[in-house]
Amino acid sequence: QVQLVESGGGLVQSGESLRLSCASSVRISSFRVVGWYRQAPGKQRDLVAAIVSGGPTNYTDSVKGRFIISKDSILNTVTLQMNNLKPEDTAVYYCKAKPVLRPGEYWGQGTQVTVSS
Repeated sequence: QVQLVESGGGLVQSGESLRLSCASSVRISSFRVVGWYRQAPGKQRDLVAAIVSGGPTNYTDSVKGRFIISKDSILNTVTLQMNNLKPEDTAVYYCKAKPVLRPGEYWGQGTQVTVSS
């Protein structure tokens, strides 16, 4: 059974950095895309960044130049490096993965990121 476990969230001040990790119970190569999403209170869950199996990445405009998504095929993790954090980045961050060979998707349980001004 596939499990995704996020870690690395916390409380930081504006301008500081955090590094989120999404650890997979199966090989990262078994997913065609892995993405980080976030959901602030009262808002919908939105895509923040994604990385495709071949390596291309994409980011929502508000985090371009500040966040970096990467994957480690040895450790089977997808990391989101978040720099120059802003209060508007405050949300629960989720990892989502779509498998290569079958439909559907998997979600992690989420990790809270809080940025104080």
